Amino acid sequence: MANTIYIEYTFTVAPPQPASDILIAELGEAGFESFVEQDDGILAYIQKEDWHTGILNAIAILSNPGFNIKGTFKEIEQQNWNATWESNFKPIQVGDQCVVRAPFHERSTVRYDIEIMPKMSFGTGHHETTHMMLQHILDHDFQEKSVLDMGSGTGVLAILAAMKGAIDIEAIDIDHWCYLNALENTARNGCEHIVVKEGDVQLLEGKKYDIILANINRNILLQDIPVYASCLTETGRLFLSGFYEKDRAMVNEACAKTGLEYQTKLSKGDWVATSYKVAQS
Repeated sequence: MANTIYIEYTFTVAPPQPASDILIAELGEAGFESFVEQDDGILAYIQKEDWHTGILNAIAILSNPGFNIKGTFKEIEQQNWNATWESNFKPIQVGDQCVVRAPFHERSTVRYDIEIMPKMSFGTGHHETTHMMLQHILDHDFQEKSVLDMGSGTGVLAILAAMKGAIDIEAIDIDHWCYLNALENTARNGCEHIVVKEGDVQLLEGKKYDIILANINRNILLQDIPVYASCLTETGRLFLSGFYEKDRAMVNEACAKTGLEYQTKLSKGDWVATSYKVAQS
């Protein structure tokens, strides 16, 4: 993956919210894989090989008269990403027990101090969805549980699950860079027992987990919920995020069709993170 060329878009967004969140969601569905949120907009990154001149044509919010969004783009080499993160990545605290920080930050004295070098991976705790998934983990029992972190990005969710006593943990992402980054981050945090894999739901055939964490996007979740449901133990729990409150009913319905019972939700801005359990007959 060395010397991979990326296209960096700089979007100025007025007003910044909720337009920036909507823009990130639409760009994610178009193939953009990483984002940096700024006070006046966002930076968005896509591999050059996945980019084409009309890639923004399907981004509906760009033509919404309620927002003023302007964008420019340039090519960058992947190695420049670290400098971008070092200038933008601040430590993030989740509740009073967890801090997610980079190696260049001082260690925290909280119970769960997680060191993440994000590079080109999603999942630093800054985005609302990751923050809420971390909160879900803090709020629930992971002791001696088998756990799947699907769409694992940096591996931060798997790492916190391990710190809370989970066993037999797998972290899976379809992106090769995320796979490499999760390997690095699990080692940084002394969690080498987390099994990191590169791939998609095809890797789940015949597997069973007590807990599945999936912070992806709505379309992928809707497609893969039946697979997640089939991989849960009889007392299993499913935690989902990566979608908006307006999509929650759709996600709940998809889960109900597979025998999953809605339990709780967390909200942050327009984003939600929901939990489900296997319905008992």
